[in-house]
Amino acid sequence: MGRFQRARRPRGNVTETTAVGFRSERGPVLISVMLATGLIAIDSTILATAVPSIVADLGGFTQFPWLFSIYLLAQAVSVPIYSKLADTVGRKPIMLIGIGIFLVGSVLCGFAWDMTSLIVFRAIQGLGAGAVLPVSITITGDIYTVRERARVQGYIASVWAVSSVVGPTLGGLFAEFASWRWIFFVNIPLCLIAAWMLVRSYHESVHREKHRIDFAGATVLTIASTLLILAVLEGGQAWEWLSWQSIGAFSIGAVLLVAFVFIERRAAEPVLPLWVFSRRLIVTTSLISLGVGAVLIGLTSYVPTFLEATAGASPLVSGLAVAALTLGWPIAASQAGRLFLRIGFRRTALIGLAIAVLGSTALVAASLTPNVWTTAIACFIVGLGLGLVASPTLIAAQSSVPWSERGVVTGANMFLRSMGSAVGVAIFGAVANGVIARSGLGEHSPVAIHGASTAVFVAVLIAAVVTIAGGLAMPSAHVDDVEHRVGEPAGA
Repeated sequence: MGRFQRARRPRGNVTETTAVGFRSERGPVLISVMLATGLIAIDSTILATAVPSIVADLGGFTQFPWLFSIYLLAQAVSVPIYSKLADTVGRKPIMLIGIGIFLVGSVLCGFAWDMTSLIVFRAIQGLGAGAVLPVSITITGDIYTVRERARVQGYIASVWAVSSVVGPTLGGLFAEFASWRWIFFVNIPLCLIAAWMLVRSYHESVHREKHRIDFAGATVLTIASTLLILAVLEGGQAWEWLSWQSIGAFSIGAVLLVAFVFIERRAAEPVLPLWVFSRRLIVTTSLISLGVGAVLIGLTSYVPTFLEATAGASPLVSGLAVAALTLGWPIAASQAGRLFLRIGFRRTALIGLAIAVLGSTALVAASLTPNVWTTAIACFIVGLGLGLVASPTLIAAQSSVPWSERGVVTGANMFLRSMGSAVGVAIFGAVANGVIARSGLGEHSPVAIHGASTAVFVAVLIAAVVTIAGGLAMPSAHVDDVEHRVGEPAGA
């Protein structure tokens, strides 16, 4: 397997702040990673606030969950492929390819002429995002030790903090005063700057060897995931749950997943190695990531529509309510490093999950009497909880394997988070559409949307509670224990 010449930690009399800051030897790389992460961070918050405007322009309210589902599905199924390629041909080329695809998808989305075309172009965006986020995280794992990442996480968290305010604000401003199409066009300069910084600052070398790409496994995984998401999203809407379409999609998807396991057992270089699912720490942290993805997408997808329909909030105001969720996340994530260095990864994650459940409960209660402030506060609490969960569990998973396996492990974790979001938005969409259909009031009725949103928030609460099981099953592991097992600190 190819081996990269990784960035080395500075030697000599260097302060700790300089060693992990912008002025250090690795500073330019950190900046380029932050810019690339910013692409996905802004995109994850800017669209939800404009959904009502998009629906008003293009129609298709019952289809709008696909704007999130297809993006997340494309991202999820491509993450393992990109992660494997990053371990073989290099981090940098895969990152640049991802940024390029994301740029093309953004331009096409801006010119979409109906809901169907926008959904298709969102899939292209998702294929680009599938490379950018996991490879960015992998690069960070390459050049910093676990203890250094506890401090570097503050820099990465600042990207999400800024994006949590900038994204919804821009989305609301474009939707209210200009055109929703600008939420996609704004990605053009961001992509160009991120690519330029990466080319300029990140240098790696790899010993070229012949590799066998697992096309069969990648294809089967893609088709299986697509069928299962399609069955969940359209069940009870486009067709009955017990119809031949629903049963067929679920059955074929399940059979293909079984076939995928057999393919991966025999593949020379599997796209998603099965050993990933045989290690308790990796399995439990990935399951937690699955739940985090579901909770996150449930709120970012439905809070803006809920507030605009029931509380009369403008797109800008509803966007700021979502910003409370994505602002709480990085605030907690920036402090998570100090916590898991003291009490370990498992306890930190459990504290975060408990806070997320508390916030989800508060959101359900707040939805009974719609109000922007109470909804925003509940979202902020959920964000605080997720910030204490996502970063420590991912760092624990990365640190439990040697450098040569880090890309695959990062990809598996991000794959399940994306799948959690994709499955979550499909289930939440089915719940919301079912409530609206039973009300008989139509998809534009504030009363129907109120009931549908409350049902979705209850489903989010259930997802948060179920995720606690993953935290309880997670093995107790301190930073020193993880680094000792690996025998090769990240970025050494």
